[in-house]
Amino acid sequence: MNRLEISELVVNVPGRRDGRPLSLSVEPGQVWGVLGPNGAGKTTLLHTLAGLRAPRAGRVLVDGRPLAALSRRQVARTLGLVFQERHDGFPATVRETALIGRHPWLSPWQMEGAEDLRLAEAALERLDVDHLAERLVSTLSGGERQRLAIATVLTQAPNIWLADEPSNHLDLHHQTAVMALLSEQAAQGKAVMMCLHDLNLAARWCDHLLLLYPGGEACWGPAERMLVPAALERLYGQRLATAKIDGAPVFVPVR
Repeated sequence: MNRLEISELVVNVPGRRDGRPLSLSVEPGQVWGVLGPNGAGKTTLLHTLAGLRAPRAGRVLVDGRPLAALSRRQVARTLGLVFQERHDGFPATVRETALIGRHPWLSPWQMEGAEDLRLAEAALERLDVDHLAERLVSTLSGGERQRLAIATVLTQAPNIWLADEPSNHLDLHHQTAVMALLSEQAAQGKAVMMCLHDLNLAARWCDHLLLLYPGGEACWGPAERMLVPAALERLYGQRLATAKIDGAPVFVPVR
């Protein structure tokens, strides 16, 4: 299962009246970016799509089946969510944390096997945290934790990726590496939707965009149609200058 459909969805943002219903499909091979200012409902939307919050109206479907009708195990095998913020529930090493991604594929009380360990170690290496495998998560920097969180979802091997600020806390090199990874996931037939604050990352890596305005208005479509300075300036309340580098638009705030 790897097609995420949003049908007349209104997310339940506290203190805000109903916004424009969202009706769109995130197809296999697509990379969607969700853009908007603080408080526009980006995180709330991703949590709703993951089944962690109930919508105010509308439905979320996976390959035509209502998300609410799937078991939590089915959801966990299908959807992978990278949280914006995370807290240590109990002391665990980096390797142990990555192996949590295999739990949806194990029966109750089943221990991880050699293949689970191989997948976890490959993911840690892919995210450049394999050298930290024996370290406690509590000792990691913010960027190392972020890469571990993405490695854990990579170990989970979902068909649909939902990532909330995946470049959060990352230096320039690791930002690029993470965006390349998500692009590779789409190229392998996965569906990807991510919330981003960096407009230029969205312009370079996303083929579709969803713009969420503070009052509940929204618009969406192919990236080349959404990357219009007038729409983006209204979205952020900020004048922008634009140029092209390597064929991709680049946006710079104007003083």
